[in-house]
Amino acid sequence: MSDLVTGDAVVLGLRPARLPSRGLAILLDLAVYVTGYVLISVGLTMATASLDLAAQAAVAVASFLLFLVGVPIAVETLSHGRSLGKLACGLRVVRDDGGPIRFRHALVRGAMGIVELILTFGSIACIASLVSARGRRLGDVFAGTLVVRERVPGTRVMPVPPPPPWLAGRFTGLDLSAVPDGLWLAIRQYLTRMNQLDPQVGAAMAVRLADDLVARTGAPPPAGVPAAAFLMAVVHERQTRDAARAFRSSAAGPGAGFAPAPATAPMSGPMSGPMPVVAPVPHVAPAPVAPVPPVEAPRAGGFAPPA
Repeated sequence: MSDLVTGDAVVLGLRPARLPSRGLAILLDLAVYVTGYVLISVGLTMATASLDLAAQAAVAVASFLLFLVGVPIAVETLSHGRSLGKLACGLRVVRDDGGPIRFRHALVRGAMGIVELILTFGSIACIASLVSARGRRLGDVFAGTLVVRERVPGTRVMPVPPPPPWLAGRFTGLDLSAVPDGLWLAIRQYLTRMNQLDPQVGAAMAVRLADDLVARTGAPPPAGVPAAAFLMAVVHERQTRDAARAFRSSAAGPGAGFAPAPATAPMSGPMSGPMPVVAPVPHVAPAPVAPVPPVEAPRAGGFAPPA
């Protein structure tokens, strides 16, 4: 499991990609790029047949750098680390901190890829990936990036730790309608994995998530409450509300809220239409009443009698 940490804690569950999946993604990318390079080279050769050899060599070098270096850099920059091969294999390039890559990261990866993947036929990249603990090649090391797996097998859902007893029930009046689902997911993933994080990093993430939650609810946490404990208490309050709403809807049932219509019987006479049939009320003997003792007049004093 990767130790990546992001601001929204979403990428914590991603795993670094290993050599087989990365090699397959690179082969798919190279197949697409080489096919495009060959087609464009044939067209350029026919278009520059009337030029001298120096001009043809310059056009060939420019097309080589454009399609085998410039296009991969542009694709990774615009797609935030998802090339065609990586998209097919469920991989993605991210920064060391888990954020999306930018142009400088893609530029370093592409420049190192000329040596690692093209000039040495991938031998240096394979050796570096096997030696690295997270399967990184030299381009990833110099660029500060990492290739991770986006499609991972489903795992058991970890329960959210309960809040401290002195915080239970203190946020019953908090308005949680403006909190988006993405923020709930980030808070839940942080709470289920906060024991696996570095203490300083986990504390900073808790403060950031608590600030986002306060901005959505409009009510700051009580003074002296830690950010992680505040997140636990608010998540516990939301789960309590969801459970109460689910139990209330299931107890009501599909026919709840509708009373049966009273039985009616036809009535003969000048009036037409059904009239309700009233069941006879049985005679109930009144219960004996105990004699009431006389009430004395209240004495004067400084207390008013109870109403």
